[in-house]
Amino acid sequence: MNSGGASPGGASLTSRAVVGMRVDATSYDDASERIVRWASERRSAYVCVANVHMAMEAAESPEFLRVVGGADLVTPDGRPLVWALRLLGVKCASQVRGTDLVAEVSARAAQEGLPVGLYGSKPEVLGELGEELRRRFPGLEVACGISPPFREITTEEDEEFTRQVAESGARILFVGLGCPKQERWMAAHQGRIPAAMIGVGAAFEFYTGRIPQAPRWMQSAGLEWAYRLYREPRRLWRRYARHNPRFVALLALQLVREYGRFGKKRDEKEGSRG
Repeated sequence: MNSGGASPGGASLTSRAVVGMRVDATSYDDASERIVRWASERRSAYVCVANVHMAMEAAESPEFLRVVGGADLVTPDGRPLVWALRLLGVKCASQVRGTDLVAEVSARAAQEGLPVGLYGSKPEVLGELGEELRRRFPGLEVACGISPPFREITTEEDEEFTRQVAESGARILFVGLGCPKQERWMAAHQGRIPAAMIGVGAAFEFYTGRIPQAPRWMQSAGLEWAYRLYREPRRLWRRYARHNPRFVALLALQLVREYGRFGKKRDEKEGSRG
């Protein structure tokens, strides 16, 4: 069923449940404005940048569904989620991709004098990303770049990394751990890190050119997944083969239920008028 109203702790947003997961109808201007405001307030908030993969992870895990539902903002990163919002009645829905959101937020952070931090990926990637952000957005302060090990970190390591982020003065933290790890990490650190955290997935690698981005026409056509599959078949084929058909099926069932319910209500109203 559709859901609407406000995201937790924020101004009113139009939202819908897409195959059960909340997605907010936002835009680059709206999302970046909210994030900068939270950063200025030193508020510990987190933003999920949602795609089909995230929706299906949430469909399979009630715990992860709660993690996404508890976010201060859930942007429609994947084009299929934009289409789903429109089919569910949000005609103004637009795409807010994680890679482009990094640029929008960084530009505003540079203007407002808000330091940003980087968490995730490899040390060399963080170094290249920090340099690229400073080059593109003069005046932007990259306060920290932390590359946690590619394994389950210990409690002591987590406490040390959390302390480093908090003491760095970063007010916006870009988190590139991949879905669903980064969303769980942000939820677990809400209240512990005084920054607006944004889970941006592979944006670190996209931004540094280590992973090529799909052409804009493929992004607009909803074919970014096909380009990524072509570039990284061994890593991604199982995910797409498992998630994409199931997403289409679940969304189709949802739309049948929604339109069936709306049709029933219209019939009841027409009957009462007669």
